[in-house]
Amino acid sequence: MHQADAVRIVIADDHPIFRKGLKSLLDAEPGFQVVAEAENGEEALRLSRSLRPDVLLLDLAMPNLSGMDALRELAAESSPVRTILLTAGIQRTEIVNALQLGAAGVVLKTSPPDLLFKSIRAVMSGQHWIGRESVSDLVQALRTYGDASPAPRVRFGLTPRELEITSAVVSGFSNKEIAKKFVLSEDTVKHHLTNIFDKVGASNRLELALFAVHHRLLEERDSVGS
Repeated sequence: MHQADAVRIVIADDHPIFRKGLKSLLDAEPGFQVVAEAENGEEALRLSRSLRPDVLLLDLAMPNLSGMDALRELAAESSPVRTILLTAGIQRTEIVNALQLGAAGVVLKTSPPDLLFKSIRAVMSGQHWIGRESVSDLVQALRTYGDASPAPRVRFGLTPRELEITSAVVSGFSNKEIAKKFVLSEDTVKHHLTNIFDKVGASNRLELALFAVHHRLLEERDSVGS
């Protein structure tokens, strides 16, 4: 990828050593270019407005203006920047709030660099990124804070087996674990997932989990147990 085509990134974090280390990692990765660094939320907003980067890596806890407050202001402006929250730890209610405010992803600071690189590429392709271990927590938060409207009868053409696999995805199972749970081959699981994604218009597991909870696809299955 030519430098002109590189993903332009702004890093916002109040710890200089972390910020410089992250810049070095990203600049060494083909296809990425760090165009600026911010040490607080206000500076992150200013740089996002002036430089219009592709991705903003935003620390959740910063002085002057928190990452969540900066995200809220960017959402109000319909900013085109794709924001990934960087955090040492996050409550599931905060994940829900962040997604509602337009965050494209959440990455823990303890994650390996490759995971961060994957998250940036994922959000650049229009996806959301949250590690598989976070999906189940996110779903629980959405259930807790969702409305109490009756569950619709619509199942979007999903077969009973596809509903079972959707339930397993929501619970955070990998393809290998789903295959073992239902005594299927991994290729069969992949085939089912392709059909499920096509039927509901999801492009990844997180979007499928969000869709399933929003449309209450699993209410009846959860109520009778597995």
